[in-house]
Amino acid sequence: MKTLGMIGGMSWQSTMPYYDIVNRAVAERLGGYHSAKILLLSVDFAEIEARMRPGRWEEAGELLASAAATLEAAGAELLLLCTNTLHKVAPQIEARIRIPFLHIVDAAAEELLRTGARRVGLLATRFTMEQEFYRDRLASHGIESLIPDEEDRATVHRIIFDELVHGRTEDVSRREVRRIATALSERGAQGVVLGCTELAMVLGPGDAPCPVFDTTELHAKAAVSRALAGG
Repeated sequence: MKTLGMIGGMSWQSTMPYYDIVNRAVAERLGGYHSAKILLLSVDFAEIEARMRPGRWEEAGELLASAAATLEAAGAELLLLCTNTLHKVAPQIEARIRIPFLHIVDAAAEELLRTGARRVGLLATRFTMEQEFYRDRLASHGIESLIPDEEDRATVHRIIFDELVHGRTEDVSRREVRRIATALSERGAQGVVLGCTELAMVLGPGDAPCPVFDTTELHAKAAVSRALAGG
């Protein structure tokens, strides 16, 4: 079993499910008293968010690349970045390490292609929905992504940063996210990708007319498969 290195804390609300999902998957696969070998470095999200907001992505990337190097030096054999939006700086992270880096979009795309979903709605932060790094990565797998209109993008972004990263889930926000997911389905989406690791707090299976793909779960389970590959 390989040792997983996790960069978490963005936010810590969504890092907790990673630890739970990975350990449950290892226990299911191996049985007995088995659990995952994990090294977790949880950053202070305030330091990252202060660089995301004004677009100082290179600085954010440097902080995360340093965290990745620390995990590698500590013995991590496979690296996960436990967030969607910060995969914008994945190239900076990969350039700093020698161990494999499991990209969250690649993990999600495996399941999308397996289920035949080649046109999906994307719900995420404005950074992820409006910039090209995420949608282009999906496109490299042959998957087209639809995003909400400008007003709905702002709504989803606000819900994420004002509520979910603080551990709050409001009923009105849950209804709004479900409405927006339904609108994407009506535009032809064959599934809705939760391109923000916190969104599973307000949208799950059965909350939209089409399948909902939780990137946190898909990323974590793909990591387990790779960690256990070969025995």
